[in-house]
Amino acid sequence: MRYLVIGSKGQLGKAFCEHLEKRQENYLAFGREELDVTDFDKVRKILKEIRPDIVLNCSAYNLVDKAEVEFEKALAVNSFGPRNLALVCRELGAFLVHYSTDYVFDGKKEVLYTEENSPNPLNKYGYSKWLGEKEIISVMENKFLVLRTSWVYGKGTQNFLYKLTKWAEESEYLKIACDEFSVPTSTKTIVEVTLKAIQSGLIGLYHLVNTDYASRYEWAKKFFKLRGVRIFIYPSYSADFKLLAPRPRWSSMSNLKICKELGIEIKDWQSELKKFILES
Repeated sequence: MRYLVIGSKGQLGKAFCEHLEKRQENYLAFGREELDVTDFDKVRKILKEIRPDIVLNCSAYNLVDKAEVEFEKALAVNSFGPRNLALVCRELGAFLVHYSTDYVFDGKKEVLYTEENSPNPLNKYGYSKWLGEKEIISVMENKFLVLRTSWVYGKGTQNFLYKLTKWAEESEYLKIACDEFSVPTSTKTIVEVTLKAIQSGLIGLYHLVNTDYASRYEWAKKFFKLRGVRIFIYPSYSADFKLLAPRPRWSSMSNLKICKELGIEIKDWQSELKKFILES
């Protein structure tokens, strides 16, 4: 079986490459410079040349605030890009795995979101990701996985934990939102569950997150405690930061469906965070 990792320079793409390398799997990996998902002709040419069995689309425009003013760029990568991949994968008979986000929801629920809940994104980033989901589902029929995840962290700089580390080096104290809730999820969890889902023949849309949920404030406190870093964290409100893009206050998702389908238990976010720090 041949895997193709698209978006291999990002933290999730890197995690897949590292894992597939350890397992001595047959895979190829492309960053945006080698394979721009917004270029249909390039996508078709490269995929026809390498004939992958599984395409892992880790590419994404994930600059949430910038998407408010660069919506065309977000739309190109998060919506039209997945459609290009879906069209070519359907032509070649390849299986497509794509990653979406909890930001497709508006945060008005007060219980965990499930796959049966209807999306209603608050910002343009979330809207572009939702459109990408719909493109894949409409084109691929029954040879796809769309996996929604949230607050992803791993090796790399495009995540909240890296930002926390940098902020702590530059400030005496930090202000972190205590009224924004979701599920911190490690790239390791995403990679392992994704590959198990592929091996099990799972298809459709699922939520792939660690178990339980937290506020950004709780997440930051736990992160610094586990690392033995003493810094004062002031619990603030999201509105204090005056960010360009509105965020859902509550976007915590349930992983019950994918756990039931695969017969597994996914670790809670605190256990996974501890393991990540010990292995870093």
